[in-house]
Amino acid sequence: MFQIIFNEISAAEISGLDTIAQLELLNQFKVRSEDLEDLDEGEGPFGAIERGGKKLYRYRAKDYRIYFEVAGDNVIVHRVLNRNTFQDFLFRSKLPVNEDEALGDSKHFWSLIEEGEKARRVES
Repeated sequence: MFQIIFNEISAAEISGLDTIAQLELLNQFKVRSEDLEDLDEGEGPFGAIERGGKKLYRYRAKDYRIYFEVAGDNVIVHRVLNRNTFQDFLFRSKLPVNEDEALGDSKHFWSLIEEGEKARRVES
């Protein structure tokens, strides 16, 4: 398993959830290197999003999506977002692709991630 590191933005996003939701989400979010190999499109809780050679992972848990990268033995969490944010986007734009593909092409999504990357890290 990796050590999980939240940045200021992702820590604030998870802190905005009620305590029970935080505990459930953090209890479910366990990442092993095997989880990130052979990712099936749309299957399972993990997915991968790529753009310009940059690879980002997505973890689905109930109504939330955790977007993170792997750096050595660390999982760096960039954003913790409510799933409806991107489902609404997909519904409105009626894109015939899966969620991860649509996010990979979304400039707004990558702006959110870049904002998270620039935020100070908080060790957990």
